[in-house]
Amino acid sequence: MPITPHATGASLAAAALILAATPLARADIPPAPPRPATTNAATGETKPPTPPPEPVGPVEPLPPAPAATPVDITAIEGKIRVACVGDSITAGAGAGKGKAYPTQLQELLGDKWDVKGYGLSGHTLMNSGNAPYMKKPAFQQAQDFKPHVVIIMLGTNDTKPQNWEKKADFVPDYEIMIAAFAALDSKPKIYLCRPCPVPGNGNFKINEAGVREQAPLIDKLVADHKLAGVIDMHNALADKPQMLPDRVHPNAAGARVMAETAYAALTGKAAPAN
Repeated sequence: MPITPHATGASLAAAALILAATPLARADIPPAPPRPATTNAATGETKPPTPPPEPVGPVEPLPPAPAATPVDITAIEGKIRVACVGDSITAGAGAGKGKAYPTQLQELLGDKWDVKGYGLSGHTLMNSGNAPYMKKPAFQQAQDFKPHVVIIMLGTNDTKPQNWEKKADFVPDYEIMIAAFAALDSKPKIYLCRPCPVPGNGNFKINEAGVREQAPLIDKLVADHKLAGVIDMHNALADKPQMLPDRVHPNAAGARVMAETAYAALTGKAAPAN
């Protein structure tokens, strides 16, 4: 029964019954396609095609991290140089152009600070990992920047099973990196980050279990070496799985949360409203 502008109430009701009894034709609505295979150009790893990730819920937060010590900006002449060392998350993968957390941290801190990102996609903290960060030029470039502040966020790629089976190397290799920055003439304040949560199976089998094992090791490294503090990127995003759409990389909003978390650690103040 066609429905016209002049149809009566009775005819409209009859049409509604007919429509309700007619099954919807869905043959023209294909299922969501699988994500194509991708290769990490930096490491050579290939991830096979996978279906779109299912929705996931929040991650259980870790015990609170020890409080960080803010940077004493009165003791530094000129701009305060901040080196952000890390992997693809630091590089801004998933966040979009100009939205990596170091870029957003620069916006929050303002002109007195000079924030530079040294993120390498797919790289590991451990020298025994499949793509060791410390064996790449970015590690030396971060040192050559002569930073007053160093923020290190590595470990996510170390959770891959082929890497984490050598987890005994995690602490000693982290100590090598810490020592390299601590030896700089600029005497930087060093902050270690708990890695972001992994609210579901991540690319290349990156996983939450490994991140949770790393957190107390990172906390202890900060205490043992009297570093400036822990920046807790994990708990900052633990209840925001929607900000990690591929379960590993924060989107622009997630990178903003990371920048605000780093800002609070470096300044001792809450970040200004977005």
